[in-house]
Amino acid sequence: MKRLIFSLVAFSAILFSSNVVSAQDVLDGIYRPEHTLERKVISYAPLREADIMWLQRVWRRVDLREKINHPMYFPEKPAQGRKSLFDVIKDAILNDGTLTAYDPGALGDDDMFTKRMTTDEVRNLLSSKDTSYTENLMTGEMEPIIVNIDVKSTDVKWYEIKEEWFFDRQRSVMDVRIIGICPMKAKQDEAGDYRGLQPLFWIYYPEARYVFVKSEVFNRGNDVERRTYEDIFWKRQFGSFIIKTSNVYDRGIGQFKTGLNALIEAEAIKSKITNMEHDLWSY
Repeated sequence: MKRLIFSLVAFSAILFSSNVVSAQDVLDGIYRPEHTLERKVISYAPLREADIMWLQRVWRRVDLREKINHPMYFPEKPAQGRKSLFDVIKDAILNDGTLTAYDPGALGDDDMFTKRMTTDEVRNLLSSKDTSYTENLMTGEMEPIIVNIDVKSTDVKWYEIKEEWFFDRQRSVMDVRIIGICPMKAKQDEAGDYRGLQPLFWIYYPEARYVFVKSEVFNRGNDVERRTYEDIFWKRQFGSFIIKTSNVYDRGIGQFKTGLNALIEAEAIKSKITNMEHDLWSY
């Protein structure tokens, strides 16, 4: 009798373990995606200073509220192997250690990667504590409550991009390379009123490419042709507007133009870069 009971228990254990293994092998889809995990960064074409015939540094603002930029904003929470751009950057800095954050300075105007931020500094920047008061129903007294305030992916709706446009006469092409990316969130006063944008930190884009190339982005046209954040930036599949170019005063467009005039000035700079390449050729 004891042998029979032991055999039944052993058989049940084997059956349970086989069910656990089969549950782990359940595939969410018709195939196992492997393409993104095997993606490699495309190397830049080699450059020599002597081959750079013309160069201009440009700063851009990317607004994730625009429809073309929604793949960077959604999903609000990680889902189906996809993350928002801010979640990808945050996880790479805090969890994986594959990205380095750089301090934008006290005034938010340092974009030259001069000071590295530690993981604890970034964590404290993205998480803070506040005190609120609530009434105790038993005593009627106001008691303090500590509230954690975390910067979430949904709070970051803007990015600033620093890039350089140049003409390479060795290849006879006008090209662009992104230097850095800075996530930004809305800054509010005590009354909750909007007080501009707050840069969180800068990341060095040539380093971030190795993270972005393995991070999938939703493609509206075809689920099997999953692009990555590296594809979006490499192929310029995002919307933006110019906020500053290199100039003798080192000032942004918003410091001498406002409203519609600022947008017109940004378009004029964009046309200047385009025409620069066209003017080099005879048709």
